[in-house]
Amino acid sequence: MNYKDLGNRVRIARRNRSWTQEQLAEKVGISASFLGHIERGTRVASLETFVSLCNVLEIVPEYLLCRNLTFLESRDGEDQGDEKAKLLAFLQLAQNTVSNWNT
Repeated sequence: MNYKDLGNRVRIARRNRSWTQEQLAEKVGISASFLGHIERGTRVASLETFVSLCNVLEIVPEYLLCRNLTFLESRDGEDQGDEKAKLLAFLQLAQNTVSNWNT
């Protein structure tokens, strides 16, 4: 997972709304300090926080994960299909959770 890229995309979406870290953190229900860590890629958001970020920022999970959904290769050139499958399964779970969040 490229958590720095994911965090950068959260930062971009937040800034596009002219929100401070404190404002977004309050809307998501996390501390501003933790949001800062997410944006820097130094901490990992739970699935619940990830979904809340998507809902509050009104973005689809693919936007945050897109750099992680490309074809992955190991250093020796072998496919890492298992890692890609796990990412795709996570994406499907996140999409289902976002879709069912308010039902």
